[in-house]
Amino acid sequence: MAIITISRGSFSGGKSLAECAASKLGYSCISREVLVDAAVRRYDVPEQKLHDALTKKPGLLDHLTREKSHYLMCLRAALVRMVKDERVMYHGHAGHLLLKGVPHLLRVRVIASMEFRIKAVMEDQHSSKKEAIEYIEKVDEERSKWTKFLYHEDWNDSSLYDLVLNIDQLGIADACEVVCCVANMEQYIVTPDSQKLMDNLVLSTEVRGVIACDAARKGVADAGVEIEADDGMVTISGTVASLEEADRIRELISSVPSVKAINSRIEVWPHW
Repeated sequence: MAIITISRGSFSGGKSLAECAASKLGYSCISREVLVDAAVRRYDVPEQKLHDALTKKPGLLDHLTREKSHYLMCLRAALVRMVKDERVMYHGHAGHLLLKGVPHLLRVRVIASMEFRIKAVMEDQHSSKKEAIEYIEKVDEERSKWTKFLYHEDWNDSSLYDLVLNIDQLGIADACEVVCCVANMEQYIVTPDSQKLMDNLVLSTEVRGVIACDAARKGVADAGVEIEADDGMVTISGTVASLEEADRIRELISSVPSVKAINSRIEVWPHW
């Protein structure tokens, strides 16, 4: 069955839809908070750093941008591992981007009118209409800038999704039925080929996450490092600044239990 991500603006009904569909499908329902907690426990990285990486656009300083990219790789690795056995619904920020490359992925976008969202914010936060509007616009702007800066994508581009649902028109119950129906379509059935793709992706993102978390702790630039995996064989390519960094990366890869062999094509280019 499909692995499902639900993207939505704040207070658009996405969380309620995710919980409804997860209950009907027998799925685990994962929020941003659950993902961050899993990444903290697995990679021993600061919770606030992970939270900021998911919600705040990097600043102009290069090292801050690099740091956020490191933590996003940790989050991606944690999320891919969480969905590897299917039957998972993720309704946190940027799931469709973090899970790019995952086979049998159903990317759902939830939209709602401003009136719907304002009412929801006012009820939840006991705020005025003006305060609700300001809150929605602020959150939407931050998410849009984050997506554009890190992924060079328009958050509202419908082509990034497989299914776009208007909660105003459908309501939660009917939207839930649509999601469940699509999730059971033949194209989302796991095949031996798609399972192999998933297994390879789990390993490659795990290795990349381990490297990124180590680089984040040490302030090392690793943007030039690329990882591929095929049935336990990990191929590493790209460039690093020193032989010591290359050796450290190979050491980190060897520490990942599922790695059977390493094919190193990495090159050393000192950063002058």
